[in-house]
Amino acid sequence: MDAKQQEFVDKITASYSPKGASIQLGAGILNGHIITEAKVNLALKMMNRHGLIAGATGTGKTRTLQLIAEQLSDAAVSVFMLDVKGDLSGLAESGKVNDALIERGNAVGIPFEASAFPVEIFSLSGKLGAAMRIKVEDFGPILLSRVLGLNETQEGVLAALFKYAADQEWPIVDLMDLKRTLSYLAEGPGAAEIKDDYGKISTATAGTILRKIVAVEQQGMAHIFGEKEFDVDDLFNKLDGRGVITLLNIADVQDQPLLYSTFLLSMLMQLFKRLPEVGDLEKPKLVFFFDEAHLLFNGASKAFLSQIEQIVRLIRSKGVGVFFCTQAATDIPESVLGQLGNRIQHALRAFTPNDAENLRKTVKTYPHSPFYEIDKVLTSLGTGQALVTVLNEKGIPTEVVATHLVPARAMMGPASSLVYDATVKNSEFYDKYQQRIERYSAAEIVDEKLRHVETQKAEELEKKELQKAKSAGTVRTSRQTPLEAAQTQASRTLAREGVKLLGKIASGILNAMFKKK
Repeated sequence: MDAKQQEFVDKITASYSPKGASIQLGAGILNGHIITEAKVNLALKMMNRHGLIAGATGTGKTRTLQLIAEQLSDAAVSVFMLDVKGDLSGLAESGKVNDALIERGNAVGIPFEASAFPVEIFSLSGKLGAAMRIKVEDFGPILLSRVLGLNETQEGVLAALFKYAADQEWPIVDLMDLKRTLSYLAEGPGAAEIKDDYGKISTATAGTILRKIVAVEQQGMAHIFGEKEFDVDDLFNKLDGRGVITLLNIADVQDQPLLYSTFLLSMLMQLFKRLPEVGDLEKPKLVFFFDEAHLLFNGASKAFLSQIEQIVRLIRSKGVGVFFCTQAATDIPESVLGQLGNRIQHALRAFTPNDAENLRKTVKTYPHSPFYEIDKVLTSLGTGQALVTVLNEKGIPTEVVATHLVPARAMMGPASSLVYDATVKNSEFYDKYQQRIERYSAAEIVDEKLRHVETQKAEELEKKELQKAKSAGTVRTSRQTPLEAAQTQASRTLAREGVKLLGKIASGILNAMFKKK
């Protein structure tokens, strides 16, 4: 080893040798040579300072996610990962040993040993794993507005609706609850109820929101809203002393990126609300990998971005680390990027003017290195290699180092159908969440209130009809109809004629009696 290599090893060792528990990302690269002694480690206690895994397509980002998840599991840390293509399910199955993996293991100083890991598989559709759902009221107006594509005015209406439902203790569980409540408050009797305290909802705005809800239903996305809702406590499981890796397989809903990216953020929000403050732990309770992170920020409103920034900034004190995975660091807003202390940058390509601009911006985010020209390194890294800088135990960024990454020990690709099906069907969560639950909620409350209103209207109408009938009956006793008058006159005439006839008969009888005498 020459003097330059020794200097390199000394600096890397000083930067990447934490005192506490750590995971090994790989070994340093200098002038194209892998320096096994220059071990690149990441302290577990710094993983709640969040991170970024970036790089062009095909540079090995998914395998980096996998190798980090494997070592976290070994350290009894729970992991949550988005499985976009379904190829992370291989974590449940031991990898196949080959010469390339053995060579890579030796190069980084860790002899390769294939291993499977404890895995739970979930699915938004419920078809590729245990169903994962959330109640509309827990999703919240800001995230729901994002999914529905609402403008600020419509988002404000939705916020007022959520506030009313919370004040009235109406459970907004699914989209039917949302539609029925919106209709009730816009056009029904509820319009008068909310006018003073919440503001009036115009029928035009309500109609627009309703149409967008229907559009979401037609796209087949309504099924993620409802019960039984996923309990975020089920992310913190261990098996045989190892942390369980929870996968959300979205292979069958890849064409709905807005839905699943926003759903992941809702999970982070639930974690933030539910978990107690724990400060800086020796190792995180959970590491949350947010793949395809650029989808979360595309076209996001100010309110939405503000919510992301707040969660990322504060959730680390809950013992949760968040790693965003995307193609370029420029995909992440600066306010969020500045909070990501650990960075693993795979190769960038500069085929277009936009690529070149992204490369230039990325280079500026790295400190000067005595060993590398950052722009040249970023375009020359091979698959399974990355430029790394993390935070040391004092929170200081480490020396920038090109790293030959540790090989993943589980299957690098989808698990076999037998292993996959067994993992899903044998899970306690499959039975727990697969059956949808329908309970008394806002839709039923609205229907009940409308029935009550209709009953009241019917009773009031009946009272009016009765009063009218009584009033009409009183007039008939004091004033006769023409028929009644004719009948009365006929009776009187008959009475007079009858008296006259009786008088004549009586006179005749008397005259006859006197004549006989």
